[in-house]
Amino acid sequence: MVILGFDPGLATLGYGAVKSERGKTELLDYGVVLTPKNENLAVRLAMLEEGINKVIETFRPEEIAVEELFFAKNVTTGINVAHARGVLLLTAIKKCGRLYEYTPLQIKQALTGYGRADKNQIQQMVKTFLRLKAVPKPDDAADALAVALTHAQTSKMGGLFSI
Repeated sequence: MVILGFDPGLATLGYGAVKSERGKTELLDYGVVLTPKNENLAVRLAMLEEGINKVIETFRPEEIAVEELFFAKNVTTGINVAHARGVLLLTAIKKCGRLYEYTPLQIKQALTGYGRADKNQIQQMVKTFLRLKAVPKPDDAADALAVALTHAQTSKMGGLFSI
């Protein structure tokens, strides 16, 4: 099964594609969709939609997993990320139809067994699970791979996380 994981963001939206079969997961690709900070919100959201569509069309995932938004200290940043996440959710459900969401706590627990794991611990586990020589960069792509890996590990219980 091809799983596409996304880490929502307005300036940088991370994606990670993995293939999971019989308990073995392998990396297909990862990267980011970028939008310029000097552009207005509506244009940036349209750029995200176009980028998300290209990623979905490239990998043709059977399921898509997205990190849930947690409360941001900077309200303006949180609102912008929520806009981007809305575009992501809408595009993903229309293109794929099988959409799952995971909280940061669920991702940390799935990959490390510890809900308070830090970013470095998560990135090291992504590297280990996918048998990579280095941690994927940028961080947004590594986070998206963590979401995809979480779904690969919990997909047997997928009904609990689908929207």
